[in-house]
Amino acid sequence: MSISVATRTDSFVHPALFYGDREEYLAGTVPFIHAGLAADEPVMVAVPGDNLHQIRTALGVDADRVQLHDMSEAGRNPGRIIPGVLLAFAAAHAGKRVRIIGEPIWAGRTEVEYPACAQHEALINAAFAGRPATILCPYDTSRLDRSWLDDACRTHPVLQKDGAEWVSPYYADPVAVAAGFNLPLPDPPARATTIAIDVHALPAIRRFVTAHAVAAGLHPDRVSDLTLAVNELAANTVRHTTGGGTLAVWTDSTRLICQLTDTGHITNPLAGRLPVPPRQPGSRGLVLVNQLCDLVRVHTRPGATTIRLHMHR
Repeated sequence: MSISVATRTDSFVHPALFYGDREEYLAGTVPFIHAGLAADEPVMVAVPGDNLHQIRTALGVDADRVQLHDMSEAGRNPGRIIPGVLLAFAAAHAGKRVRIIGEPIWAGRTEVEYPACAQHEALINAAFAGRPATILCPYDTSRLDRSWLDDACRTHPVLQKDGAEWVSPYYADPVAVAAGFNLPLPDPPARATTIAIDVHALPAIRRFVTAHAVAAGLHPDRVSDLTLAVNELAANTVRHTTGGGTLAVWTDSTRLICQLTDTGHITNPLAGRLPVPPRQPGSRGLVLVNQLCDLVRVHTRPGATTIRLHMHR
């Protein structure tokens, strides 16, 4: 079934663009941008650095009419892309259809990051349902794992390649697809240091995290960010569970990792991925944590939730 995404004006459109080299990349992205500019649609491009340079160069003077972001920075943590990049741009242009190129999955992504990336791609469809927006997501067929390309067919209703466009026969319910990546996390290593989480322990937890972050060599601003993020989650444990929890902290060659485990259950698949209205009390903890950390992985089920925070050293 053939459709024309470029001329769609109804609600949300979310195509995946499969490309194999630079020529295919630019052939799929630059006309998409020009069509948006011609239709007076606000246009944003959020792709990794090298691809961003290619698009900027190809656009020439038109690059000044496009909001450009390096996705390897703005979207380093996949959990911050929907609230901090995509919905922020849409909100800044309320009342207008927006056109976005977002490339959250590139060859530099790791196996540890990928489940959060796949959840992000699925949940875009829920977060933008009914919104006037088109978000084109490029996928590098020459460098990405075959299973990641298969997942793109499940998370995007529309597929594109070599100028052709068709409805994905594999597209599936976004919440169900995201749930499939709600995967158990490996146990912390034996070298991890732990501390109990309870109502009396929050000051000690902040000191504990700060000391480990300083020892790991994090920049002072990053030390503050991580301490705030862990404090938010620990406070939620105290506020919303009856059994307390545990915080484990350890380092590897590139990261400082903090893992909080408690008896809660996160039932909303979009928790932490949607901005919270200013007048709504609470519910900002996980949104804030996603903004502060380089990667947030969550495994939740009835009676047990584990949240793992990663900060690059």
